[in-house]
Amino acid sequence: MTRWLSEEEQATWQSYIRMRQRLDAAIAAGLSQDGLSTSDYEVLVALSGAGGQLRAKELGAEICWDKSRLSKHLSRMAARGLVDRCQAADDARGREVRLTEQGRRALETAAPNHVELVRQLFIDDMGPAEAAALRSLSERVVLRAERTDVPGIG
Repeated sequence: MTRWLSEEEQATWQSYIRMRQRLDAAIAAGLSQDGLSTSDYEVLVALSGAGGQLRAKELGAEICWDKSRLSKHLSRMAARGLVDRCQAADDARGREVRLTEQGRRALETAAPNHVELVRQLFIDDMGPAEAAALRSLSERVVLRAERTDVPGIG
């Protein structure tokens, strides 16, 4: 039997969706001013956080992308000089993705503007207790989503 959302639950869900859509659009617009898409930024941040290199499979898992999407986007990024793809040193079938110097410079250029925008739109209106509550809720939702049998998650 379907457990329909109450009016309050529906209003909460719709409020979250509107927030996410507006925030995603504003972040995308901000990154585009530095010549990056949000997808570019996700890849560059993941690679940077991993010391500049990851196996393609690990990168896809880190950013929750399927193999096809990752491959196509990495091809576009490689054509722009932001990443390199190479044979994994320890596995003839594996591929590694490496952050190039140009990719590192692009990330270093975009990061300060991105962080300032995140701060203005999201962080600055939150007090410490609200931030802790949101972080706790977000972590619980992520764990539940990762344990749920939904393709492309976890």
